[in-house]
Amino acid sequence: MKPLQRLWAVVVKELRQIRRDRISLAMIVAIPVIDLLLFGYAINFNPRNLDAIVVDQANTAASRATVMDMRATGIIEITGVADSPQQAMEQLRRGRISVGIVLPPDFERRLADGRPAVQVMVDGTDTVVQAAANQLAQLPLGSRATRAAPRIEVVAFYNPERRSAVSIVPGLIGIILTMTMTMFTAMAVVRERERGNMELLIATPLSRAELMIGKVLPYAIIGLIQTTLILALGIWMFDVPLRGSLLDVYVAALLLILANLAMGLLISTRARTQFQAIQITMFVFLPSILISGFMFPFAGMPDVVQWGAELLPMTHFLRLVRGIMLRGANLVELWPGVLALLAFTAVTMTAAIMRFRKRLD
Repeated sequence: MKPLQRLWAVVVKELRQIRRDRISLAMIVAIPVIDLLLFGYAINFNPRNLDAIVVDQANTAASRATVMDMRATGIIEITGVADSPQQAMEQLRRGRISVGIVLPPDFERRLADGRPAVQVMVDGTDTVVQAAANQLAQLPLGSRATRAAPRIEVVAFYNPERRSAVSIVPGLIGIILTMTMTMFTAMAVVRERERGNMELLIATPLSRAELMIGKVLPYAIIGLIQTTLILALGIWMFDVPLRGSLLDVYVAALLLILANLAMGLLISTRARTQFQAIQITMFVFLPSILISGFMFPFAGMPDVVQWGAELLPMTHFLRLVRGIMLRGANLVELWPGVLALLAFTAVTMTAAIMRFRKRLD
């Protein structure tokens, strides 16, 4: 056989092997398509429709016109009203809104005197949102009578210096836990199957649920150690604040760890080899980076992408950890994210156990 014929035989063999590997074949097509859709359609550096609350203490035609003009920019979406700046600040601290707009009682007098007439309170933990709020300060707002010289003051809370490390380091806890916990668990179970040990473990008096939970609990401890390491380095090296309870941070991290371990177990019931487990894990990991709000502004994404992001544990953990560490909120105030992570873990773990039983009976 000539060298070219031998080479061609190897090429044909590899192509046939790829064709039989349905997971690899799906990845070849799915990853470029998903990347294209995410970067071309979902990712937008210009946030729109930021949740905002209005405190209109003037309650005049000019103040109402100013609010409507600000809403017409599309940068903010008015989701409610408050009676005082303190109420708006509380909603900002809990993460319910991104922007608070305060118009004081002497709004029209301030306009006439050329003083700041509107205060825009913004959550500075998201630097992109802070930049979007700054765009409002450049807009000519108000009625025709006051349009000539409006004054808008933007006040950034929690990260007035706009330091990137302040918003990135808490999110890095979630990114690292998502990658390591999911991959380690998926590979650990598949490795047992590859070595022929899984059937021996099933033959023991352990139930399948006990077996799977016992396999992943050590990784929960590893995840908490990773959390401690990132927190210590972030606070020591980058001066990242910890305004909330350290215990709440660990509870939030544990919720994410359990969610990712359950996801890893579910992946392990589908993957046949450790390489396939890595492939599927990266397929899950990519959206967690891109559409959770870690790298790109969540508010700038289309509604359908935001709905999809709500299915990712990373999205909810990011809201929890930033709220606790940077805004001083507690888990009770951030209860929607806690419930979302618990629900994800319960559903995913149940699906993993059911599929595990089906595959190994």
